[in-house]
Amino acid sequence: MINPIAFQLGPFSVRWYAICIVSGLLLAVYLAMREGARKNISSDDILDFILIAFPIAIIGARLYYVIFQWDYYSKHLGDIIAIWNGGIAIYGGLLTGALVLYVFSRSRFISPIDFLDIAAPGVMIAQAMGRWGNFFNQEAYGKAVSSLNYLPSFIKNQMFIEGAYRIPTFLYESVWNLIGFAIILAVRHRPGFLKQGEITFFYLIWYGCGRFVVEGMRTDSLMLAGLRVSQWLSVVLVITGLALLIYRRRQKQTPNYL
Repeated sequence: MINPIAFQLGPFSVRWYAICIVSGLLLAVYLAMREGARKNISSDDILDFILIAFPIAIIGARLYYVIFQWDYYSKHLGDIIAIWNGGIAIYGGLLTGALVLYVFSRSRFISPIDFLDIAAPGVMIAQAMGRWGNFFNQEAYGKAVSSLNYLPSFIKNQMFIEGAYRIPTFLYESVWNLIGFAIILAVRHRPGFLKQGEITFFYLIWYGCGRFVVEGMRTDSLMLAGLRVSQWLSVVLVITGLALLIYRRRQKQTPNYL
């Protein structure tokens, strides 16, 4: 078993989970800054947005988690701010971050859809990296299986939890996001191939489809009307992405991404 604590700084413990999240964030910011120049969005605007959005998104991700675990937190109110106890939910961070992006873009006279288009690839690769935090914490896994011999030993050993090997759902989602990221990089600069907003719509569809399948393998998610809550939200993302993509393609005057 890999220790979830990477190292100590005096009385403070630095966890691998935090390293994965921060590393993904830094890479996302770097990619957005490189692409921002193509949309006339300055690096200063991107950095200002991150400084505002990241802490708010963390709060949103925590609140989302607390809301859907309210039976516990209603009896342990002091644990609500204990983010290390129970963790955060990606969907909460995404929804909060998207809201902050819209308000920020309007305040800086930036097209929100352009900002989303340059942010989406970075978000996808950051999610791919962040899921490895679940690996180190031995969380967000699937049901017990007889073996994981198709995986490298360091993953297989870490997925031996509570006396059984567990489906490494973190890995499936990470690989899915990595493939989506590679697809975006391969097509986004092809002349005339994409229209404004379609990178964002692709993200909604791609991530929603992958998350729906992976979430169905997990054993720790809240159920609602026969599906997990995150699966319902995934369906909303996919439908929204498809509807916006169809609408955009029917608009003759929509500018191309380039």
